[in-house]
Parts: sequence; C-alpha cells; structure tokens
Amino acid sequence: MNLNPLYLRIDRHRYHYLKFILEAYGGICQLSTIPNHRGTVCIRYSSGQASLLFSLLADISNTIKPQNLPHGKGEE
Repeated sequence: MNLNPLYLRIDRHRYHYLKFILEAYGGICQLSTIPNHRGTVCIRYSSGQASLLFSLLADISNTIKPQNLPHGKGEE
C-alpha cells in the first residue's frame, strides 16, 4: 500500500493527545516523530483515508496547533 506523508509541527506537549485520537480511529494512519526535530511529526495515510483524516485534523487543530511543513522538510 502506498502511503502519503504529511509533515506537521505541533505543540510537542500535545503529541500523546494526537496519538490517542488517531489510534481511536484504528488504522486511519501511521504517526511517527522525526528525531531531532522538536514537535515535528509525520502522518502517513492512504488516499482512501485522506478525507476522514483531514476532517479530523481540522476538528482538533485548535488543540494541537499544527503548522504544515513542505514535503520532506522533516527528513534529513
């Protein structure tokens, strides 16, 4: 399965909250942190889950305060 990456910088204290919410939706995406980049996460998702994922992220955006990063920005 081909997964699309989405790099976000979030309030690093809200990582576990985001993880909890995403896990509640079982299989919607994969969440990982980017080492040495405080607060940067990579969310990998399938195209079929994009609508649900982006709707969910919009609903919780005030809580996690995301900043979108250009594709690949989190990798070194």
